[in-house]
Amino acid sequence: MGKGSGGGQIFNIGKSKAQLFDKDTSVNINFSDVAGLEEAKTEIIEIVDFLKNPTKYTELGGKIPKGALLVGPPGTGKTLLAKAVAGEAKVPFFSISGSDFVEMFVGVGASRVRDLFKQAKEKAPCIIFIDEIDAIGRARGKNAMTGGNDERENTLNQLLTEMDGFATNAGVIILAATNRADILDKALMRAGRFDRQIYVELPDLEERKAIFIVHMRNLKNDTNLNVEFLAKQTPGFSGADIANVCNESALIAARKGKKVIEKQDFLDAIDRIVGGLEKRNKIISLDEKKVIAFHEAGHASISWLLEHAHPLVKVTIVPRGKALGAAWYLPEERQITTSEQMLDEITAALGGRAAEQVTFGKISTGALNDLEKVTKQAYAMVVYFGLNEKIGNISYYDSTGQQEYSFSKPYSEKTAELIDQEIHILIETAYQRAIKLLQENKEKLNSLAKVLIEKEVIFREDLESIFGKRPFDKEIEIDLMFQGYNENNTTTTINAETPKSLPENS
Repeated sequence: MGKGSGGGQIFNIGKSKAQLFDKDTSVNINFSDVAGLEEAKTEIIEIVDFLKNPTKYTELGGKIPKGALLVGPPGTGKTLLAKAVAGEAKVPFFSISGSDFVEMFVGVGASRVRDLFKQAKEKAPCIIFIDEIDAIGRARGKNAMTGGNDERENTLNQLLTEMDGFATNAGVIILAATNRADILDKALMRAGRFDRQIYVELPDLEERKAIFIVHMRNLKNDTNLNVEFLAKQTPGFSGADIANVCNESALIAARKGKKVIEKQDFLDAIDRIVGGLEKRNKIISLDEKKVIAFHEAGHASISWLLEHAHPLVKVTIVPRGKALGAAWYLPEERQITTSEQMLDEITAALGGRAAEQVTFGKISTGALNDLEKVTKQAYAMVVYFGLNEKIGNISYYDSTGQQEYSFSKPYSEKTAELIDQEIHILIETAYQRAIKLLQENKEKLNSLAKVLIEKEVIFREDLESIFGKRPFDKEIEIDLMFQGYNENNTTTTINAETPKSLPENS
């Protein structure tokens, strides 16, 4: 029945699909290829050391950890860390995705888990790596449709038993990665299964600099290229984004027929990734162009006049991606944000619509992105961060992620009405503030919009010539920020309307 016919595959359906990396199929990535994750790397290196020199730890009475869970946003290097472990450990390394366990046949997932651990025990000491473990590790009993008789739940139960059940797993360490740790089952997260949770966050300035250096090893760069300058231009970028910037810059330089990659190519690559492709051939009427120019001039003016608004870098009315125009900022990298800072940011985001109202006496649909951003930000202020006087020091944020399974809100109908009122008051107050500021500086707004219509792309020095020097800026940072901008009107982008470094509702 088996050989030569398709029917033989039925007997292998419960076998593990894990890919084995050992001395015959070694991985050529090591820890020197992983930049910017020093704390995470320290913990991972220690796990490798457990396998290489176990007696160093066991002779003191310590036990080797069962597993480590890598948690962090997409593109931050979780899988890359696992590849580096495979390259450094010099022990058998099983790699499998969480979705590889479950198929249409009942019991296949649990069978594959058993087979995987059976193979691992035979090759111990070894490492098992399960990527995207949330595919099978989701909290049990939360799905109203399938209840507790779900194939995924059976697979998870088997995994829990194998990781820390009645039988011992000497010398088998489990690594797993996910960007949805909030939905994982509590039994999976406990000590004894995943003893360590390693958080892999978005890189800061120094880490971005180290990541750029790694990805620029194989590029033919201009010798005058300042890596620190590039790191400052990419706040909120993940390691994968930076790799993409480096690749795009090489493609842009090749397209222009250059022999080396210059600073301008990197800036154009950042534009391309953050804002989308330039569409200079898009047909826009003169009236629409005027509205877009005043809208973007409004953003620029308000952000210039408010202390806590992000420092402006460039304004453009050249269509790019889905946007008809954009104001580009370099967001300050901070860990906590005050209510004053958030209110200034909301006011700056409403500056575009306010400029339309002040100039034309009517508003357009062009502020959709701004309105979406300020609504989410105001909602977060009132509902999550407790920054509203009437609601008080209450947060309805649920870090466990269980609210998505609930059909009701965690507050009453009366509170919901109050939340709606407070969000409305907050946004309207910021809008009136923006209108007042623009009315007081109407001549400067008109001058800026006129320059924008003529040039299509204007930089910080154009605003300085109209508004005067901005009193809130730190001189050293501003000087460094503008080392890379040339005199021509090549579009160079730092960050679009919504800063990448901010979470969706903050």
